[in-house]
Amino acid sequence: MAEIHHLPSRRRKPGCPICGKPSAEKNRPFCSPRCHRIDLGRWLGDTYRIPTDEEPDEADLLAAARERDSES
Repeated sequence: MAEIHHLPSRRRKPGCPICGKPSAEKNRPFCSPRCHRIDLGRWLGDTYRIPTDEEPDEADLLAAARERDSES
């Protein structure tokens, strides 16, 4: 039976999750402090959300209703 030789896999460095440029070691996984701040702003502004099966409690529902009413 012939031996199968596998070449070592070359790991491709993942790019910056914001702009896709190569990540900088100092700002990993981002390429720059700017992209790091953009990502942080998205988390703080509720652009990113982690899904859950939990029902919101009454205080959260009231706060969301007040926020919605103040925007209109």
